[in-house]
Amino acid sequence: MAKPKSEEKRNAIMAAATRVIAAQGLGAPTATIAQEAGVANGTLFTYFETKADLINELYLELKTEMATTALDGLRESADLRKQAFHVWKRSMNWGMASPEKRRALCQLGVSDEITPATRSQAHQAMAPVAELMERIRADGPMRNAPMSFVVAIMESLSETTMDFMIREPGNADKHCKAGFDVFWRAVG
Repeated sequence: MAKPKSEEKRNAIMAAATRVIAAQGLGAPTATIAQEAGVANGTLFTYFETKADLINELYLELKTEMATTALDGLRESADLRKQAFHVWKRSMNWGMASPEKRRALCQLGVSDEITPATRSQAHQAMAPVAELMERIRADGPMRNAPMSFVVAIMESLSETTMDFMIREPGNADKHCKAGFDVFWRAVG
């Protein structure tokens, strides 16, 4: 009879995969991830059939965590700008507080190993953010631009903003607001 899987071991593998991918990239061997997690390489494959399965689950978990964090405490009764700033600031703070998760997510986001099904699930996790973006741009200067273009601009701006917040933590709030102001002028 197969031994039941431990949530603790799975979490250790996911945390190790985050650290290893952030430091070494997607080419890092599973043996390194297993060693970092404190489990045997074979144990990793008890939880994830393939390395592709591991990175797909990690991508989905990180996207979901980021979306949940960004949306936590959002007051839908607030005006659109305040809602947008809430999501922006919480996203920036997530990236600043979790630099390894942010770096790993950036690498996973451009990986050909992430399946369309996983990307679709991640889009579902981010759906409330996407809906907010649609409402923001509806009457703004980018109302006729493809949403994928608007999202790409937002992601580039948010990455730059997080870089400066991390580089200059004493000015993090100033950089966060400045990045948001640029975003709002471009999209809102």
